[in-house]
Amino acid sequence: MANRHLSRSIAMQTLYEWDFWGREATKLEGILEKNIQEFGPGIEGRDFILRLVNGVIDNLAKLDKIISKSAPEWPLEQITLVDRNILRLGLYELLFGNRQEVPPKVAINEAIELAKNFGGESSGKFVCIGKSASRRKMNKPYNM
Repeated sequence: MANRHLSRSIAMQTLYEWDFWGREATKLEGILEKNIQEFGPGIEGRDFILRLVNGVIDNLAKLDKIISKSAPEWPLEQITLVDRNILRLGLYELLFGNRQEVPPKVAINEAIELAKNFGGESSGKFVCIGKSASRRKMNKPYNM
């Protein structure tokens, strides 16, 4: 598994667990450290993982609003924890990340791959549709 893909997998796992355990800020560091040790001991992408996790959390309200606007037929609380956090992670990279470092096409593809690897049978399609809707709106301002 490529280093960046593994880093995204660890970030997604961390966000998933953090969301599952009630989004307690005090648990985040422990969850992150456990996941790095379990899934990527000695990984060189530690800074990238931290940037992804902290970026999603710092922009959580904006990301959730974008997801809700892009998929109004799917209330956020009805989207599975895995899919919800994959969408958050992918949207963070797509909308707030460094486009020189991670082009939009790569951000979308990585989110779809995470959904295929960790989500349910239709997760890849769902994430693809959600990300495509958000990408179409990228250059249009959101009312945040």
